[in-house]
Amino acid sequence: MINLRSFATALLVAGTLVTGGLVLTTTSGTAGNPSLAPLPDDEAVSSHAPYLAGQCGMCHDSGVPADGSPGAVTQEVAELCATCHYDIDQELHQRSVAHAPAIMDCTACHNPHNSPGASLLVEKEPKNLCLGCHGEIQQAIAEAAVQHDAVIDDAACLNCHNPHASDIQHLLTQLPFDLCVSCHSSDQPVEDGVVRTNFSQLLEENPYHHGPVEGKDCSACHLTHGSQHHSLLVDEYPERFYAPYEPENYALCYRCHNEENMADPETTTTTRFRDGSRNLHYLHVNKPDRGRTCRACHEVHASENPHQIREAVPFGPRGWMLPVNFTKTDTGGSCARTCHQTETYDYTKE
Repeated sequence: MINLRSFATALLVAGTLVTGGLVLTTTSGTAGNPSLAPLPDDEAVSSHAPYLAGQCGMCHDSGVPADGSPGAVTQEVAELCATCHYDIDQELHQRSVAHAPAIMDCTACHNPHNSPGASLLVEKEPKNLCLGCHGEIQQAIAEAAVQHDAVIDDAACLNCHNPHASDIQHLLTQLPFDLCVSCHSSDQPVEDGVVRTNFSQLLEENPYHHGPVEGKDCSACHLTHGSQHHSLLVDEYPERFYAPYEPENYALCYRCHNEENMADPETTTTTRFRDGSRNLHYLHVNKPDRGRTCRACHEVHASENPHQIREAVPFGPRGWMLPVNFTKTDTGGSCARTCHQTETYDYTKE
């Protein structure tokens, strides 16, 4: 039987250590060792019950000797904590992913006497405690042009992660897709007054899902902690209805989709959105000034129609919903009374 706490030295190496079937998440950060000295009572937000009761002997090998020191602790710190906090110890050993500090030394995050934060945390703000070790995440948040509200609000990291242990990679509290949808399924306006998409409702009501959504992989298109692009996107994607066509403007789409769909005015191979060999993707998108962006015709998450064709698209500064009126046929389809008069296409036409 492997004693996990004997691996403290190995856990200082950045990365992920697998031992005894348990994945221990570690970090490349270099947070300093926090002071564990008791705070003045008027500075403490939370206090440990034995300390508050003056029962130092619960953890130390003497009471309060003449020199004012209660003496050394009677066991290794994590083992000592587990004698009372057996529920946390059980969680650490029963779940498949454990947070390395929780296995190694509870006092990496908690003060055993009292503290300026809730739950005896050594930092007043939990996210500051996390970011003291997770320097790469701290840098991503600090440098992000667009920040994720879940990362910067009061709960911050704890919105998505369990600080002790989980059965899901990265100590997530739910599977990634379920975790995203659990927040992004509200009809309530956020601080800027905008009502965000209710994804539970959207996905339930629209049977045709975009590939990453079907695969339950939000991270295929979005970054979790912060991004340089709107909507936390991982790469460039036009934000508006019209945009000049430059391949780099569609870097996000071209991670999966074939750039040649937009490059050739004539084709019989790269796309079925064509009338004979006339490439209708090229016709709509590849314009030097007012190219129609993908969102002009496609929903990016889910739609009632095949190929995620939209029912209607927000147009103009007032967000008028412009109907698309798409009808699919066996060899193509049509759009009626929308941006143009009724137009049909047939990719089998000679």
